[in-house]
Amino acid sequence: VQLVESGGGLVQPGGSLRLSCTASGFTMDYYAVGWFRQAPGKEREGVSTMSSGGGETYYADSVKGRFTISRNNAENTVYLQMNNLKAEDTAVYYCATGRNPSWDWSRYNYWGQGTQVTVSS
Repeated sequence: VQLVESGGGLVQPGGSLRLSCTASGFTMDYYAVGWFRQAPGKEREGVSTMSSGGGETYYADSVKGRFTISRNNAENTVYLQMNNLKAEDTAVYYCATGRNPSWDWSRYNYWGQGTQVTVSS
């Protein structure tokens, strides 16, 4: 069982990035998926979550209207499209899978290694 994130990088404020989280060893559509981030010196925080099957999506207030979570079941991948990025979005972003959507990171069983997102001019 493995989750691999990709798509991070350096982007200017106002720019966009699309993060990918690809699963191997299991079918991701059967599980809820969460995107979390952690900036230096700060606690891990939930960014967006999606139920199994993708019927329910949730966003943190800080990213609502700018970020979109989606699934591609054929590729066993979940995406996080991030638009209008701000300096405060700078963090390591992680995807994780669990039974139900939750902002509580301890409810997720499997985690990816993280991908760095840096928003700076």
